[in-house]
Amino acid sequence: MPDADRRPSLWPLLISCSAILAISLGIRHGFGIYLAPMSQDNGWGREVFAFAIALQNLVWGAAQPFTGRIADRYGAGRAVALGSVFYVAGLIGMASIASASGFVLVTGLLLGIGLAGTSFSVVFGAVGRAVAPEKRSMALGISGAVGSFGQFVMLPMGQSVMEAVGWSMALMLLAALAAAMLPLSFAVSERNAGVHAAAEMSAGEALRTASRHGGFWLLSLGFFVCGFQVVFIGTHLPAFLVDKGLSGSSGAAVLALVGLFNIVGSFLAGYLGARMRKGWLLSAIYFCRAIVIMLFVFLPVTTVSAWAFGIAMGFLWLSTVPVTNAVVAGIFGVRNMSMLGGIVFFCHQIGAFLGSWLGGYVYDRLGSYDLVWLTAIGLSIVAALLNLPIKEELVPRLRAA
Repeated sequence: MPDADRRPSLWPLLISCSAILAISLGIRHGFGIYLAPMSQDNGWGREVFAFAIALQNLVWGAAQPFTGRIADRYGAGRAVALGSVFYVAGLIGMASIASASGFVLVTGLLLGIGLAGTSFSVVFGAVGRAVAPEKRSMALGISGAVGSFGQFVMLPMGQSVMEAVGWSMALMLLAALAAAMLPLSFAVSERNAGVHAAAEMSAGEALRTASRHGGFWLLSLGFFVCGFQVVFIGTHLPAFLVDKGLSGSSGAAVLALVGLFNIVGSFLAGYLGARMRKGWLLSAIYFCRAIVIMLFVFLPVTTVSAWAFGIAMGFLWLSTVPVTNAVVAGIFGVRNMSMLGGIVFFCHQIGAFLGSWLGGYVYDRLGSYDLVWLTAIGLSIVAALLNLPIKEELVPRLRAA
């Protein structure tokens, strides 16, 4: 059967995948607005909340290759459905558990597994298998861009709801919204999941090939930096702005700007990724992040500078994600895209763990985030250099087929 005949209808799948990302990531990127009020009401230091989010990111990354394998083998819809159940349970637990240890476990474990089933590697794997190679980068960019709309909408909405009804009820309402991902998962059904061109590698062969591929590890190390930066900023920026004398709602407004301009950034990254060497594009994104963070940290922090930071970081925020996943597919094919993308994403989440936890740890001991901001700048330069030599070329096993 021709490969095109096995692909699901693109637009229904693309719309459903985008909606799932909008809900999953829109909720997730808003957790930072709960740090200060939850820590204050429960008598925690900032490290408790920060460690819970750090554990969440680590579990998310560790579970991602396994949910990716489920998606590659049985279809992304099943992985999304499973993740949705964990996601809803995690939000309910986050809203209702007051003990520090219980909060860390529920927020870390349940939401981490939920995110692994409802986010990038699983969803992008379904999109990547549904389109021709020359259109893949653009399709991933569109899905990521529409998904980013959730962050733009849900952050100010979440802030307003929290101020009106309190953080616990706000989280329960988010749980109800997250439940909508379950019916959406049925539209992500891949009837022929696991059936691809005979020339493509088995899961075991793909793992062995990736483990010996230098570009795969360079890509993974660069993605580690992305995780460190976006989760540190997403978790600690609202509190950082309050420390600088800005209002409590300023953090939600800035993160909403990040989400809004990430729509353009993700779309633009997908467009450019189809027209230039992707390793160079990733290097440019990380280098620009270093400049933006440096200007924000070393100049006086005002409402205007915070908004400018949100706009600039928005262009660069998740623009790495469609490009990184397109590189994985371009090197190793699409049969194991979710699983291999999940391994790269695990490195991203190790960075995310460190970014979230280190922010709280350093703040509680030094009284400022300065050291972590400087670390984010240095790592960005390292990531820019790591991505320069990466080439998007099929491995010899697939070129020879």
